[in-house]
Amino acid sequence: MRLGELPTPALVVDRGALERNLDTMAGAWPARRLRPHVKAHKTSGLARLQADRGHVGFTCATIREVEVMAAAGLGEDLLLANEVLDMRRLAAVVDAGSRVTVAVDSDAVLQAAVAGGVREVLIDVNVGLPRCGCPPEDAGRLADAARTAGLEVRGVMGYEGHLMLVADPAERRLKTAGAMDLLLRASADVGGDILSGGGTGTWRTNTAVTELQAGSYALMDTAYAAQDDVPFEQALTVLATVVSVNGSTGYAVADAGLKAFGMDHGNPTLPGSSVWYCSDEHTVFSPEDGAPLPAIGDRVRLVPAHIDPTCAMHERMWLVEGEEVVDCWPVDMRGW
Repeated sequence: MRLGELPTPALVVDRGALERNLDTMAGAWPARRLRPHVKAHKTSGLARLQADRGHVGFTCATIREVEVMAAAGLGEDLLLANEVLDMRRLAAVVDAGSRVTVAVDSDAVLQAAVAGGVREVLIDVNVGLPRCGCPPEDAGRLADAARTAGLEVRGVMGYEGHLMLVADPAERRLKTAGAMDLLLRASADVGGDILSGGGTGTWRTNTAVTELQAGSYALMDTAYAAQDDVPFEQALTVLATVVSVNGSTGYAVADAGLKAFGMDHGNPTLPGSSVWYCSDEHTVFSPEDGAPLPAIGDRVRLVPAHIDPTCAMHERMWLVEGEEVVDCWPVDMRGW
C-alpha cells in the first residue's frame, strides 16, 4: 500500500524518525533507567520496539494499558502511575505472572491496592504539580502503613509535569532541581531503590530520578518540539485529504478535525500554511507566502500539538518509509 491509498484521517508514523528517536533516548537513558510511558502512544507494537532497546519496565496510566501490555508479553515490570480506587482487574494480571506496581498517595488508594491483589507500590509524592501525590512530609507514614498492610514499598514517584513545557532550559533545570529535592527528602523517609519521575521535557534537566518516565519523545508533537533542548524528530502526523477549496477567499479544508486531534495544547500545524481553526470533522487552512491553494483530493500531513490524546482518538497507526506503508499497528491500549 502507498501513503496516498490510506483512508483519512490516519495516524502516520515515519519509521526512520521513530527509530532515531528511540535510539537517541536509549543512548541517554539506557535499559532500566528509562521506564517509557505507554500512555503517549497506547500501542503495544511501539512498546515492543522500546523493549527491544532494553527498556523492559514500562509506565502505564490505565488498567487497560497494564492488561494489554501483559497480554502482549511485555509485563516484566509494569508501573500503574495513576491513583486507582478499583484495582480488582489487576489481580488476574499479577496472578498470571506479570509484575505490577501501583502508585499510592493515600490510605484509601493503599487499601484499594491490597483489595486488588497488588503486592508492590511506589509512594506518589506531590512535587509541585497540583494533581495527585501525597505531601512529602506524609510519605514516610504512608510507606509504613503500606508495609503494615503487607505490601512491598519499592520507592517513591514524583512527576514534575508542571515544568515540562517551561521554555527556558536554565529555568526548567533550576525548578526541576527544586521539585526533585522534595522527592529526595521523601525518599529518605520512605526507603526503597526507586525514584521514578520526569518526562520528555525534563529528559536532560532531571538528574535525580533513577528511572525516567518519558513517553512523548518517541512520536513527538509541536508542544515539545518548541523546546530548544528536546532534539527528537516529529515522527507522527495525521494524514488528511483536502475535501473543499475556496478560491475567492483563499482557504482549503481538510477532513481531520477535533475528533482527530488532542486540542488542549492548541491547533495542529501544517508546515507552509496557516491553520485557521478546527471543527468536528475539518481543519481550515491557507497557504503562506503566496503559495497556491491545494487541489481537492490532495493529501496533507498535519502535526498535532499534543500526542497523547491524539493517539487515543485513532484505532490504528500506519508506519511508512517515504511513500510506502510498511506496517500497521492497532492502537490497542485505548480505553480504560
